[in-house]
Amino acid sequence: MTARPPLPPESREVRLVSLPDGLPRPEHFQVVRTPLPRPAAGEVLVRNRCFQVFPALRTVIGGGLQDTPFPALMPGDTLFGAAVGEVVANPGPGGPPVGTSVFHYFGWREYAAVPAAGCVPLDGSLREPVEYLSQGALAYAALTRGAGLRPGDTVFVAGGAGSVGSTAGRTARLLGAGRVIGSTGSPAKARTMTGSLGYDAVVLREPERTFAARLAEAAPGGIDVLVDMVGGAQLRAAVEVARPGARFALVGALSGQLAPDGDGTTAPVGLDSYQLVVKRITMRGISGLDHPEVQEEWNRTFGGWLRSGEITFPHVRIAGMDGAARALHEVIGGRHLGTVVVTLT
Repeated sequence: MTARPPLPPESREVRLVSLPDGLPRPEHFQVVRTPLPRPAAGEVLVRNRCFQVFPALRTVIGGGLQDTPFPALMPGDTLFGAAVGEVVANPGPGGPPVGTSVFHYFGWREYAAVPAAGCVPLDGSLREPVEYLSQGALAYAALTRGAGLRPGDTVFVAGGAGSVGSTAGRTARLLGAGRVIGSTGSPAKARTMTGSLGYDAVVLREPERTFAARLAEAAPGGIDVLVDMVGGAQLRAAVEVARPGARFALVGALSGQLAPDGDGTTAPVGLDSYQLVVKRITMRGISGLDHPEVQEEWNRTFGGWLRSGEITFPHVRIAGMDGAARALHEVIGGRHLGTVVVTLT
């Protein structure tokens, strides 16, 4: 049996050092060295291999939202998020044994003391550990639970190039959608979306014409389903273009979350309530916590689609803890397509 290398005396993690006035920038964060965490009773020590960088961190840095499971981040706090790693110590009893690869939410650090109950062992349904950081489960839940996708539906994904939207297009197609439309602000991303991500058409955010007019051109018969990561003008346009009986699944609100003149905690939008009534539009907010059974179902489905080549996992890998704060700045700025993950050696 091969002996495991000794654990280091220190770990590194990314902390918030000051509250931003506007959107967070790399100088608001710092990589710090800290003594190696010691797992208490009911905890295990995990060496992280990769973690996700997600724009919703702007909201918790801005003060957080009531009735959500994520606490506000204050100066001195370590960032957090979905991560995959290996259990390297377990004082026991119970919990995943040493050597188990697990998913958890204590990212942004090299080593983490994680409650054993918060560790989900990787089940082998996906090809490699980084694929467990896909946000496709949220798109899948929005389509199957939130909007009740039906064969032949026309689907509009607002924010089709992000971590959720980059898998939502192909997922909608594989679940039976007749036409899939996405939105983005980048012509280059639009070409990728129609070229390989399952979208029939992409509506760009252009100032010259109203978004609703361009969405109506892309969906001349109207839309049946909205998967919305944006809110704002795109949600308003979807109401205008909706068919009678349309079903909206609201996943995010990037229009407010990434507004440079706000704090990321509100996303107001004015809607024509007459349209909601006359068209009998149903609108439902959905989060990854609403349907705990979806993650396992998604992993099995996603793994099968990946192995058959029917879907891909669009993602960008940033190497090393020192690049994490820059990666968050780039995600908030919309630089990358798909999920952004930081990989650790």
